[in-house]
Amino acid sequence: MTETTADAGEGGGLRDRLRGKSELGLCALLAVLGILVLTDALTMDDNFAQRGPVGPAAVPTVVGIALLVVAALLAVDVLRGGKGEAEGGEDVDLDAPAEWRTVLLLAGVFIANAVLIGIVGFPVSGALLFWGAAYALGSRNFTRDPLIAAVLSVVTYVVFNNLLGVPLPGGPLMGVL
Repeated sequence: MTETTADAGEGGGLRDRLRGKSELGLCALLAVLGILVLTDALTMDDNFAQRGPVGPAAVPTVVGIALLVVAALLAVDVLRGGKGEAEGGEDVDLDAPAEWRTVLLLAGVFIANAVLIGIVGFPVSGALLFWGAAYALGSRNFTRDPLIAAVLSVVTYVVFNNLLGVPLPGGPLMGVL
């Protein structure tokens, strides 16, 4: 008798019982994210943005709890035999290879935004983020796209900074906006 036959005869090992249940990895990821969000929310300094009875930790707390609940419900479903449906979109070619160029361009744009936001401020780095994402996703209008990106970035900055009271780095444009 081989080892695999012996394992199967004894009820199988943990590896055999988890075979075909890769969704549990997603459950673990959601649980870790939920714990991180809750930890961050509960250790947040809420003095700078308190504007009433609901502080800035309220939404992250709700999101963290929701992530943990979804992770638990999904884990129960997977362990009971639930299985995710295969992608069935009518415009999705499941046999096509991944477009790594697009993924790498988007990753580069996000990394550039993270590096530049403290140096040039959100309006400029946000405009580069929006324009770079549009370019990575296939838009090639070099006159319209930067204008839309700049307007979208400035409007986002004004809404968050002035209307919502969430301070974003303004960079060299701090005095202008």
